[in-house]
Amino acid sequence: MALPERTEDRREPFARCLADVVRILGLDVAPEPEPGDRRTWERGARAALREACRRGVDLPEASFDALVKAAVHDPDPSFNRQFVEPALNAFGHRRVRSALLAYLRTGTDPERAGAARAWYWSALPLRLPLVRAENPDAAVLAERDDGSAVMAEWHEAALREFVSNEHLDVRRCILPGLVLRKSAYPPELHDLVDAAVATARSHPDDYIRHRVEHQVGD
Repeated sequence: MALPERTEDRREPFARCLADVVRILGLDVAPEPEPGDRRTWERGARAALREACRRGVDLPEASFDALVKAAVHDPDPSFNRQFVEPALNAFGHRRVRSALLAYLRTGTDPERAGAARAWYWSALPLRLPLVRAENPDAAVLAERDDGSAVMAEWHEAALREFVSNEHLDVRRCILPGLVLRKSAYPPELHDLVDAAVATARSHPDDYIRHRVEHQVGD
């Protein structure tokens, strides 16, 4: 099942994040959205970022936080890839995944949900050879580290968050990437896996109930 739309309107925070990306990268769009026409401005900003990545861009250090934050706050679960992918290519999988993990652990509930949405794209291969970090050391790390060491931490944190956090968007967004096999966890977390499955199966939300059966069936 496709991931449902968020239950909260997150366009205002996203517009601020997108404006930061535009400013830091010097993209050729208006510095702020026009009143009453924000979606048109957003489309222009997204198009400008895609074009910069296509032509080649050296990303400054300040762009890392801006790109990850925009990915986390992006209300569209497909378009957030536009921010994750350049960050991966310039700064590496490990750094991007570590930043998303921090949002999952300490962010607001909308940020936790957004981090889970963005995590889906964090395994992408590096396919933007013209997108690099200005700092050559960061570029070297981006090529060497696939971020696999962070995955176990993410899986445990996501499992704990799904069980303990009753926020609907958080649970909806975590569940598709949640590993529900006990063999993927140490023995002390096996009871949490059972709790996650039971929580999902008895949840009042149709998406969560249907999604867990698909995952347990796998």
